[in-house]
Amino acid sequence: MIGVIRHGRTNWNEKGRLQGLTDIPLNEEGRKQAERLATRFHEEKWDLIVSSPLSRAYDTANAVAKRLNIPLITDERLVERGFGKAEGTTEEKRVRLWGKDWRSLELGIEPQEVVMQRSLECVEEMSSEHQGKGVLFVSHGNTINQLVKGLLKDPSFDEKLNNTSVSLFRKEEDGWVCKLLNCTKHLEVVETNASTH
Repeated sequence: MIGVIRHGRTNWNEKGRLQGLTDIPLNEEGRKQAERLATRFHEEKWDLIVSSPLSRAYDTANAVAKRLNIPLITDERLVERGFGKAEGTTEEKRVRLWGKDWRSLELGIEPQEVVMQRSLECVEEMSSEHQGKGVLFVSHGNTINQLVKGLLKDPSFDEKLNNTSVSLFRKEEDGWVCKLLNCTKHLEVVETNASTH
């Protein structure tokens, strides 16, 4: 079984700015999300975490690794898609600078096929190296979207993945099967009201 996790929230997430390869750290909410994620995994059996080296992913992974007391390694193939000249911009700014068809322009944006190929290669390689083990992968929204598309061999897959969402996959005879997708139940914290008596 493998788990695929998106990093916690950042200030750029909140502003709708493309992060890409820019190393934006978790904000306070993102750090809390990472702690809740770690609590979620506390009762489960996982053996290894592989993370993008970008700090927003690494710090999310590290919260889980410390709680579970398991090794954490980084792999460049899990970094976010490079958005070239569009990094740091909001949709509004991109439209203002380059028009509504900015996606079709040559802005130095990494092709999606490359993102899919590298992330899939990382997951396949680590899974076969650690066969029979539970491996968690911590990455980024666009990269995970392409990874899931590749794992499921489903070109139509396109889902916005939430911060610290968990998706689980099991390798079966005819390929990968999704057991859980984009789950953030750990963020639904029940508020307990202290008694005023």
